[in-house]
Amino acid sequence: MTLGVTFSLVAGIVWASSDSSDDPSVTAARSADAAGGGDPPPRQVQASHAPLARSRPLKVALPAIFIEAPVIGLGLDKKGRLGAPPMSRPKLVGWNQDGPSPGEAGTSVIVGHRDTTTGPAIFLNLNALHHGDTVKVTRADRRIAVFTVDEVKKYTKDKFPNEKVYGTTKRPELRLLTCGGRFDKKSGYSANVVVFAHLTSLKKAV
Repeated sequence: MTLGVTFSLVAGIVWASSDSSDDPSVTAARSADAAGGGDPPPRQVQASHAPLARSRPLKVALPAIFIEAPVIGLGLDKKGRLGAPPMSRPKLVGWNQDGPSPGEAGTSVIVGHRDTTTGPAIFLNLNALHHGDTVKVTRADRRIAVFTVDEVKKYTKDKFPNEKVYGTTKRPELRLLTCGGRFDKKSGYSANVVVFAHLTSLKKAV
């Protein structure tokens, strides 16, 4: 299967991903998906909670859409491409371990498949999140970083705002990414779904 890619010119991230069609009955490989362009960076606002020290994420939960998934670390290769969770394990999500951990100051990135050739994957309904929903990330330091969703956006590949999505921020922020839009067997998905969230509280893991 040929992997499609989504990349950030700002952060030097290329997310290598593979997904199938909007129609679960269609299972076709994506080819060269690429996100480009750039909008102005998001405005800097006062943090709702002080940044945390670095600690790797273990689990992410999205209560509003009944998702709970283990997190694996994903590294960047020499070309700046971020790997994707194994297609054989579609219920995993991946964290860019070369960037901030969830709760650290800056922009933490977590990616997941929308679907694969075997059927729906973990972020199939990511676009169903809304402003005010929560994202809970359990960390190795036994803290749960709770993020509040600011907005959920879908960007076509030619209008993907790299700096807004991947750019540095003063407060702890989180981005969840997956594919979206229409699917074409030759060009892959036409868009990306991006969830923007910021740290609002902390809990202790049980």
